[in-house]
Amino acid sequence: MKKRYEILITNDDGYEAKGLHTLIESIKTIENVHVTVVAPANEKSACGHSLTLHHPLRFIQVDDDFFKLADGTPSDCVYLSLSAIYGDETKPDLVLSGINKGSNMGEDITYSGTCSAAMEAVLHDIPAIALSQVVDFNEPFIDYTKAAQTAKMLVQKIIEGSFPLPKREFLNINFPKNIKEIQFKITYAGYRHYVNDAVLHRNPRGEEYYWLGLHPLRFDPRKGKEHLLYDYDAIEQGFISITPIQLDMSAYESIERLEQWI
Repeated sequence: MKKRYEILITNDDGYEAKGLHTLIESIKTIENVHVTVVAPANEKSACGHSLTLHHPLRFIQVDDDFFKLADGTPSDCVYLSLSAIYGDETKPDLVLSGINKGSNMGEDITYSGTCSAAMEAVLHDIPAIALSQVVDFNEPFIDYTKAAQTAKMLVQKIIEGSFPLPKREFLNINFPKNIKEIQFKITYAGYRHYVNDAVLHRNPRGEEYYWLGLHPLRFDPRKGKEHLLYDYDAIEQGFISITPIQLDMSAYESIERLEQWI
């Protein structure tokens, strides 16, 4: 009998997020696949690749093979699942993180809890995919159906063949806001323009507090890479962007310059 394929699903929008549940429903329709879900109890957007070290964490069962991690981050969800749910003898064949409400392109990858869960997985030699949907945050209804169908198609391709990347690399996939047709472009992470946006308010007692603002999506190609397609450009053209991300952040081209400088 063919080995059952084990998939761990997590996210950073929290265990009740619609994108997560749409992904779960789609992946569960794949034959001979077993899905375990471990997601944060609360939204952990932009928490980065953080682990919780200063207080204990607790799994709370929501449903069969579905747990929320009280006050845990996406990286916690993956890290703890490997020891507390799978143990030393087994581990998932694939980790899926998402579907995130909002894009994760360019240097936003460094902030992203969605991408960080995938990072944690590949640190443990488990293939991983981060999935994010470009959205209009003012829209009351967001349709993740096409994104989930695409995720299912890619998972089937992996099961039937192999994961296309070497160790310590993961797939970062971004879906355009309105997917009319499932068409892919292989991309690199674009150059993101940032602003420092903090909105000042006062409570009824006159005490000041701040909300960090949402940055507008503004990207450029990277110098010397203009001949390649970057993630945001693909999204603007209506394509699904697939970007291979590596965890090695060494600036190799600067080593010689630094040797001369020191």
